[in-house]
Amino acid sequence: MNKRFLSTTLAFTIGLSSFGMVQTAFQPIQVEAATTNTQHNAQAVAAKADQLIKTGKSLMGKATYSNTVYKPTYPYKFSCASFLMFIFEKNGVDLGTYNENYMIQQGTYVARNQLQKGDLVFFKSKKTGTDPDHVGMYIGDNKIIHMADPKQNIIISDLNSKPYYKENYVSARRVLPTLLSANPATKGDKIVENALTYKNKVKISSTTNESSLRFTAPAFVDFIYRKSGVTLGSTSLSGLMSKGSTVARANLKKGDLVFFNSVKGSKNPSLVGIYAGDHRIIIPNSDGVMTRVLFVDYYAKHYITAKRVISTK
Repeated sequence: MNKRFLSTTLAFTIGLSSFGMVQTAFQPIQVEAATTNTQHNAQAVAAKADQLIKTGKSLMGKATYSNTVYKPTYPYKFSCASFLMFIFEKNGVDLGTYNENYMIQQGTYVARNQLQKGDLVFFKSKKTGTDPDHVGMYIGDNKIIHMADPKQNIIISDLNSKPYYKENYVSARRVLPTLLSANPATKGDKIVENALTYKNKVKISSTTNESSLRFTAPAFVDFIYRKSGVTLGSTSLSGLMSKGSTVARANLKKGDLVFFNSVKGSKNPSLVGIYAGDHRIIIPNSDGVMTRVLFVDYYAKHYITAKRVISTK
């Protein structure tokens, strides 16, 4: 993955256009609320995987490879990772990243001989570094669908068809069902679902007008929790950070509030996010409502604390 593409994640997150790649005719993806399923419902997971495969196949011949431009409208432009981010998000599963370095840290490890439809499969052909440089999605019958390269674009490949797939195979991660909701949905699941539902419907600004779905960042958080039956009673960053009980980063659960500063070491929050499970966060800022992962350097360096404001029982 070209790091110029990764830098755009930070540009979107903290609103600094100087980091950005070229965004051609960008249109927000309409994210469906996460599907409610049990964590071990194999039938539901298989159905979701089939949806992902159908969407991926539908883009064959309609998208071209780019690791610097992300264009989610026809004619599409994707990298290997942003292609998967797109098809997952289109089917209500938000990976929160278009970088394979971060995707490989999500979900759970799965052995190569136990691959199932929907698993993410990673490769590394570069001789330096430790991060994977390619990712595809397993579709069954020893095959993956992936945005291969500028010549082939989106293709379906047998994992035994070329030395590349055998020699450069790194690992695989199962993100279904860990990125889906429980059944019945928990309070945290409902908060995350509501946040994703309103993700592309609200405008984040310096003032709040709820009737027109215009909010400051903390007011948006307060709005989402109220929609989910939780009264926070504050529309300021400092007020939100005073709520609930402090929770360690290693013990975060869906619905926790996560706070970040703009100056490393400061205890004064400049950003608040909703923890969405499996290292993902939903961040309202001047660029809108973004979904990201905590692995991004910015969040690692500017993390302050997290607060649990709902019961997890």
